[in-house]
Amino acid sequence: MGKWKMVRLGDVCSGAVTNIAQKDLADNYGDYPIYGASGFIKNVDFYKQEKPYVAVIKDGAGVGRVSRMPAKSSVIGTMQYILPNENVDRNFLYYVMAKLDLARFYTGATIPHIYFKDYKKETIPLPALPIQQKIADVLDRANALIEKRKAQIDKLDLLVKSQFIEMFGDPMTNPMGWEVKRLGEVFKVTSSKRVYQHEQTTSGVPFLRVSDITNRILNGVDSCSLYISDELFDSYKKAGLVPKANDILVTARGTLGLCYIVKEADRFYFQDGMISWMSKKTEVSADYIMYLFCTEVIRRQIERASAGSTVGYLSLANLENFELMLPPLPLQTQFASFVERVEAQKAKMKQGLELLELEYKSLMQKCFNGELY
Repeated sequence: MGKWKMVRLGDVCSGAVTNIAQKDLADNYGDYPIYGASGFIKNVDFYKQEKPYVAVIKDGAGVGRVSRMPAKSSVIGTMQYILPNENVDRNFLYYVMAKLDLARFYTGATIPHIYFKDYKKETIPLPALPIQQKIADVLDRANALIEKRKAQIDKLDLLVKSQFIEMFGDPMTNPMGWEVKRLGEVFKVTSSKRVYQHEQTTSGVPFLRVSDITNRILNGVDSCSLYISDELFDSYKKAGLVPKANDILVTARGTLGLCYIVKEADRFYFQDGMISWMSKKTEVSADYIMYLFCTEVIRRQIERASAGSTVGYLSLANLENFELMLPPLPLQTQFASFVERVEAQKAKMKQGLELLELEYKSLMQKCFNGELY
């Protein structure tokens, strides 16, 4: 960074807030986009910013995330405008701010907030405008490769969905007339034995909370900060209180209905009441059931079961009463084999994506250290 002038972020841009609430946009229609934390909301009949700018989520989930926004657009009140000065390229500013990791500036325990007055003091490199534009162009091209790979992975998910519909039809209408059974007829539904705080340890067998199992399902990450002793785990296993391979664990708090199929090599225990345990009474494909839980027919049953609860909760009794569409086992197994092949392909693509992301981070470091220009 020594070859370029170092300046404070607040010297190259200004922050501006907005008080637009999403609920106030219901009857407003037009030609100008307005955005929120999750992206595009709708087109309205006004805009707040004439030129392209950067936006930052300043309140709530995703706080600190940076986005690029087009000219003649607006954002709602959970976001903040970051307006580049005349000698600053909007795309360069976006990459600089993304590298700053603004989420670390948050305050507030219940709803996190960040303020421009805090992070505007951060120092950043400021090369000449043509160099800024070159850096942004290089990083744009690297980002495009990453997004292309993500899109390829998403297409594989769509391929599985298409194969499911082709083989079994839409579970909402069950056009092929497959047998339907209550989940409690197909699975024994229970939870773990309660582990008390004094039984938890700092090492041994991982003791998974619902956030840990959710992390495994959604991100493939084995996170854990609590344990139980090997002796306690082995006593539970001897008593038949530990899930076996191909049993299914289902999240019963937070994000409801996420499924994890227990693997032969798994050695962990889990939090009772937060995670439900389904073990087969009859022969079914765990992979088929897991995918069925992703379909609209199960999602609606989850919504009905958890309606009225302040914090989302899926009880064992409600889970037992879910209705499952059950094609013949050979067809379930055929679908599971197809999913296995697709997942193997996805795993290779994800490895490639991880490599691209590592290369991107290295490229960003070189760009802002002045090693390329």
